[in-house]
Amino acid sequence: MNLIHTIYQPPGSGPHPTILTLHGRGANAFDLLGLAPYLCGGKFLIICPQAPLETPIGPDAVGYAWYSMSLGGPPDVQRMLSSQQQLQSFLDQCLTRYPIDEKKLLVLGFSQGGVMAYSLALANPARFAALAVLSSWLPEELVSRLNVGDAVQSLPTLVHHGTQDPTIEIARARSSVERLRELKVPLTFREYEMGHEIRPRSLADLSAWLEKNVGATGRSPRQE
Repeated sequence: MNLIHTIYQPPGSGPHPTILTLHGRGANAFDLLGLAPYLCGGKFLIICPQAPLETPIGPDAVGYAWYSMSLGGPPDVQRMLSSQQQLQSFLDQCLTRYPIDEKKLLVLGFSQGGVMAYSLALANPARFAALAVLSSWLPEELVSRLNVGDAVQSLPTLVHHGTQDPTIEIARARSSVERLRELKVPLTFREYEMGHEIRPRSLADLSAWLEKNVGATGRSPRQE
């Protein structure tokens, strides 16, 4: 496997509905694994790859990032696309190794991982049953490089953001939502009184949305 990762696998032989879960800057492969039991009662197979770039998060600690910080400049789209290619290769490997239901495969990203989730799903929407993005944004410079086609109009998409987010301001999320609406992406957008985080209310709403739009049992809603 080309990326270090953690995995939660539900009981049974599968194939299982699956979430490719992408962490934010400074985190690691364990960061979002704890979501597994709270999403549809633990019925999803959760795969959490670790970003390839080391990034300092303190005097004696190192985290991982999908691309480098721009420090006020334009986003590093080339590095985003390089990490996207690594994730595509990683997902191909996962499909041969783990009992994944390919009709119920979705991608979820938090913060910087949300940018990567956008890059994967908007570039190849037919591969995913749904897209969920938490506390993140969609760079305009990235959209122009993805060659987004009409297939995104059939990709259920959920965007959550905190109105008190000090890391990625709510205005950036709202601008991203307008960009998605211009692309005619079927969108659910929710704001919460919270910071750069996932709270119980937003987590419960995410679980309910997954059950409705992907389903943890039975046939995929997109296939009916």
